[in-house]
Amino acid sequence: MSSLFDPLTLRGLTIPNRLFLAPMCQYQCENRDGVPGAWHLVHYGARAAGGFGLVIAEATGVSPEGRITPWCCGLWNDEQVEAWRPIVEFGHSQGAAMAVQLQHAGRKGSTYREFGTERTGSVSVPDGGWETIGPTDVPFPGLTAPRAATEEDLAQVVTDFAAAAQRADAAGFDAVEIHAAHGYLIFQFLSPLTNTRTDGYGGDLTGRARLLLEVLDAVRAVWPAEKPILVRLSASEWTEGGFDVADAQQVSRLAVEHGADLIDVSSGGNVLAKILSKPGYQVPLAREVRTVGVPVSVAGQITEPAQAQAILDGGDADAVSLARVALREPSWPLRAAAELDADAMARYPDSYLRGRWPAPEPNH
Repeated sequence: MSSLFDPLTLRGLTIPNRLFLAPMCQYQCENRDGVPGAWHLVHYGARAAGGFGLVIAEATGVSPEGRITPWCCGLWNDEQVEAWRPIVEFGHSQGAAMAVQLQHAGRKGSTYREFGTERTGSVSVPDGGWETIGPTDVPFPGLTAPRAATEEDLAQVVTDFAAAAQRADAAGFDAVEIHAAHGYLIFQFLSPLTNTRTDGYGGDLTGRARLLLEVLDAVRAVWPAEKPILVRLSASEWTEGGFDVADAQQVSRLAVEHGADLIDVSSGGNVLAKILSKPGYQVPLAREVRTVGVPVSVAGQITEPAQAQAILDGGDADAVSLARVALREPSWPLRAAAELDADAMARYPDSYLRGRWPAPEPNH
């Protein structure tokens, strides 16, 4: 039987299999109010019905200024809680565990989405954008320069993460994921390339990790003790002198000490870099992070069931996060179960039983 379909327990949450839907921005809040709608119900509901063990909702702003774009979801008010609740409830009805990624975009915020407009780069304040913050006032290439965050700004960011976690709990989510990857605010502070501050939030790795650890402490203090916290972490910047896998190991140890339960390993996104991506290219990073004794999941061009199973068989990760392939194939876990001779573990909705994937032909 394929271990991809073994349950995974984190604190009091048992995830029915090791297949995670990776958080992927949808940019579908057409009213620019952070309120998820019909698109999100169908998108996440289809993947829950398609057999994913853990569905992680997209990067969701902890404040209006925490969003990547004006079209991103949020969890800064009660209207958003009420809109998320039926999405979470439907996911639960299909047997999936439901998580949400909490986000502050920092200097990469207030940008145009990838479709629906011919404009790119930063959205101006008159057009519905906002002033961004970063460790310094150095911009991400092509975007408007941020304001260097004050200690008061960072205290507000921490408060916003905690408040968003409380709203995630009210919406029924089983887990939250802190976004500390891809060049957004927390990772901007982790990286020596973008954090050149000389105060208590800069300097050595301990100082650069301070914002992440303060967020974790604040979230853990309000998040139910039985519910896990995940951290998405870029384990490499693919750039000399940048945050690397040794740093990721150290930060992962600290994150666990401050209440994290799993590290969701990714890479890149903070500076322009040539990333030699290929199938499973982030798996070696996950393997190194896992050596510190923390559960990890990994994403990155994982598209085939046998490939995903080999990652678990090799001890490289505890779970696999699927991204682009899940956009193409919402029921990927059901196909994987058939191909890996684990169909007994497949979680088909009753109405879809007539469409079961055929069992593989026996080898002679």
